[in-house]
Amino acid sequence: MTVRLHNELDLNAFWMPFTANRAFKKAPRIIESAAGMVCRTDDGRELLDAVSGLWCCNAGHCHPKIVEAIRRQAGELDYATAFQLGHPGAFRLAERLAGMAPQGLDAVFFANSGSEAVDTALKIALAYHHARGESARTGLIGRERGYHGVGFGGTSVGGIGKNRRGFGPLLPGVAHLPQTHDLAHQAFSRGQPAWGAHLADELERIVAVADPATIAAVIVEPFAGSAGVLVPPIGYLERLREITAAHGILLIFDEVISAFGRVGSAFAAERFGVTPDLIATAKGLTSGAVPMGAVLIRAELRDTILANAPDAIELFHGYTYSGHPLAAAAALAALDVYDEENLFSRARALAPVLEEALHGLADKPHVRDIRNIGLAGAVELTPRPGAPGARANDALARAFDRGVLLRATADTIAIAPPLIASEEHIATVANTLGEVLDALP
Repeated sequence: MTVRLHNELDLNAFWMPFTANRAFKKAPRIIESAAGMVCRTDDGRELLDAVSGLWCCNAGHCHPKIVEAIRRQAGELDYATAFQLGHPGAFRLAERLAGMAPQGLDAVFFANSGSEAVDTALKIALAYHHARGESARTGLIGRERGYHGVGFGGTSVGGIGKNRRGFGPLLPGVAHLPQTHDLAHQAFSRGQPAWGAHLADELERIVAVADPATIAAVIVEPFAGSAGVLVPPIGYLERLREITAAHGILLIFDEVISAFGRVGSAFAAERFGVTPDLIATAKGLTSGAVPMGAVLIRAELRDTILANAPDAIELFHGYTYSGHPLAAAAALAALDVYDEENLFSRARALAPVLEEALHGLADKPHVRDIRNIGLAGAVELTPRPGAPGARANDALARAFDRGVLLRATADTIAIAPPLIASEEHIATVANTLGEVLDALP
């Protein structure tokens, strides 16, 4: 592979994730610094960040309070294992999260990413049923177009085909619910679509075929971010909760993207009024400043595992960096910022502004759907014949050249600005995208 040097950087060794490496290294885009809503390239250009880094910098980039908390912690305690030891920050953060969580989710297990949080949630679900004497409950149910990270568990329950191909059979005993998005019935919905609650009833069919006594858990994103902001139909999540509860199946919400203000509340479970048994989260937990994930767990699950464990160590699971001191410090500071700056309520106030701005693009060339929830939205484009994804990637590059950083998934352009965004920022993003679409072949 021939790789050029870029401003004295040798681009060859770094195999970039989820990236067209050959194309990128021919025309690299390098971010060198960032602050607030703005990222700066290595050639001095400023970019308005309309995707919160990667759905994670909810308080904006390099927030001074978060930066200072990390700096201070690094000078006091750089590392402490969570295996048979502890440090104050992890306990403070767990208590803080349990206090924010939906009622009953009082236990917290720390990981280092969304992928690890999802795999942890799946393992805890299996361990809980085992502790209850129902070891036959090993089946897991995900959903088409769901994204749950890149661990073997998350990949198995995930429903995006390209993420699964080439990695063997993955975990056995996994089924998938149908996706909730249907252009024929839901195109240009504002917020939750009115059509589609009945799609949750497919879970009853899967349960009947598999035998409910063999199913451990169902995992879904409250809204599917990575697949292009697919919003749950009105009544859909409520129906999933009803069916899982009736059959003794645990319900897991993957809130790696949706938590910490993205839909105007601490958790999407609160926004939608549905309480699952476990919530996997990451990203906005530290506002992207230090990698960290967490699983919030109904206390009964943890207590059952602890009470029935045959060994002194009740759960043989965890990570070297679970509850890392720097990550805990960053998370505590981020939660302070969210509170002190009222960023969740700010997101609620900005949600209709984003909705109007995006739906104002409905008549632009190539647009076949627009959808939104909270401070997240998507503009789906008609694919070019024989070149799926090319049109959205072209739009992404043209917006970058105009100073706006967007994200593309297949032929869908996603917008998810930091919660510190202003109405002017949102207008700039929408206007720039509109100009790009007007000129897009």
